[in-house]
Amino acid sequence: MQCVVLDIEGTTSPISFVTDVLFPYARDNARKHLHATYDTDETDDDIALLRAQVEQDLAEGVAGAVPVPPDEAGKDRVIDALVANVEAMIKADRKVTSLKQLQGHIWRTGFEGQEIKGVVFEDVPLALEKWHASGIKAYIYSSGSREAQRLIFGNTTYGDLRKYLCGFFDTTVGTKREPRSYYEIWQSVGVDRPSQILFLTDVYQEATAAKAAVFNSLFTGLEVLISIRPGNAPLPENHGFQTITSFAEVMI
Repeated sequence: MQCVVLDIEGTTSPISFVTDVLFPYARDNARKHLHATYDTDETDDDIALLRAQVEQDLAEGVAGAVPVPPDEAGKDRVIDALVANVEAMIKADRKVTSLKQLQGHIWRTGFEGQEIKGVVFEDVPLALEKWHASGIKAYIYSSGSREAQRLIFGNTTYGDLRKYLCGFFDTTVGTKREPRSYYEIWQSVGVDRPSQILFLTDVYQEATAAKAAVFNSLFTGLEVLISIRPGNAPLPENHGFQTITSFAEVMI
């Protein structure tokens, strides 16, 4: 095995860190962040992405979506509508790039102000250090933005773990339940065969997508382990994957 690709929520980190710390922080600070940064290029881009997503959601009848008025309606009305949509997306745990990008920018403020620390399981730093020393490349693949990923691993309770990581993937390569996404990752990490990549996740549908991905007539699928951690959702019976409860059990 030459590469390890790691999910975050339920794999490197407790689900509760995401649901009880990160999501509430983004929800509670969305309005403040948008007001403070409204005229910046970064937030202009965030708002443009959110507008496009909301338009799509409205066309598809997604619950919780409300129209965002044009800029001429005034800053306060635009922000009111954006916050309503963001809150609905967070509540529904939407895995859309527009939300994840904005969340990353809000979390950045929290990490920089020491209001948030990245939480990882205690076996994670030891495994990352061991793999790094052995020449095994480790990457992160999460629905959270790449910026959010760097913030989490750069500001953990164990210090900065980014020195053990070679890169970060998010939904800009595709969603985690699409086999095509794993083709894009394979093309990026510089190994000859997909089977030289080990993917660790807690989600059965992601494991299935990574394993079932067809790359060409010669290569099919990544190697996959499913992570069982406290608070994770139960797996289907007879799911067919090898499981681990700690990274110490990963033999590569």
